[in-house]
Formats: sequence, C-alpha cells, structure tokens
Amino acid sequence: MKSYLEIRVPISFNLPWFKELREAFSGILVKWQTGYYHITMAFLDDTRNLQEVETIMHKYLDNANAVEMTFNKLDVFTANNGMQIIHLTTDKIPYEFQKLVNDLRYDICNTSTRILSEFRLHVTLGRIKEPLIDIKHVSSLIDKINFIPFTLMLNEVEYRVFRGRSIYKNTLH
Repeated sequence: MKSYLEIRVPISFNLPWFKELREAFSGILVKWQTGYYHITMAFLDDTRNLQEVETIMHKYLDNANAVEMTFNKLDVFTANNGMQIIHLTTDKIPYEFQKLVNDLRYDICNTSTRILSEFRLHVTLGRIKEPLIDIKHVSSLIDKINFIPFTLMLNEVEYRVFRGRSIYKNTLH
C-alpha cells in the first residue's frame, strides 16, 4: 500500500503572486493545484506494517510543536516521471522541522516500509503538461514574478493512504 505524511501549507490560489505566476504561464499547458497545499514529509512507496507506522506517527507528532517557516522562493524541478513541477519553497529549512522529517523517515524505514524518494521541501503549485518545454524557459518566467517572502505557522499534519482515507491527523501545538 502507498501512503504519505504531509503538513498543510495554508496558502490561497487567489494570492497576488500566485495569480501573477499563472498569468506568466498562460501560453503553457499547466495543471494548477487549486487547493490543499502541503509539504510531503514522507511518501511511503510500500507500507508494510501499518500499525507500526501509526505508532511512529503518534511517537513523533502527538506532542510536536508547530513549525514556523519562511517561504522565499518560487522554483521548478523535473520529477522522476519527467514532468516539471512549479513550486514554492525555502532556502532555509528550520532545523527542528528537518530533524522531525529525518527521524520519522528513519523509524518508518525500520518497519520494512520502503521510502524510495528523498525529502525535497516543496509545495506543488502546478505541473507542466507540455513534455518538451525547456526548463530554462520555465525558470526565466518564474524569475519575473514579483514574489515577496512570507512566513507561515504550519501545524496540521495528516497521514493517509495514497488518494484515500486518512489514517492519522493531528494539530501541532
């Protein structure tokens, strides 16, 4: 079973910089994320022992603190499937958050669960559907956006089956 742990990022599709970003890409086929913005802390490619994984979620997240994060960059990367992902990110991941992610992932892997992808902090904003578009061109469009860094408190975590039911939810304090 595929499953994942995410922390929600409370942004809106109607923010001025996001609207400007979409307008900059008006001539390119992009599937924009219109809601439910999040950072995937761990994508579990093969969840072997759900009960053990749930226990790990409780161990690390039941008493965890909310995370203050400053998002200061719009960027693009090419995913393993070749699709380009336009995303929001930060140049400075808070130490406490990175440690939490590392510890969770380490313990989850010790349950014989497979996590194949490395952690890459990003909030997906859009997926480019045109396979042959040059990533340098995409980057140049992103660079023109009037983006002002902002800070958010992240406190909603959810562990769920891929495209399915929620297994664990918590509000960090």
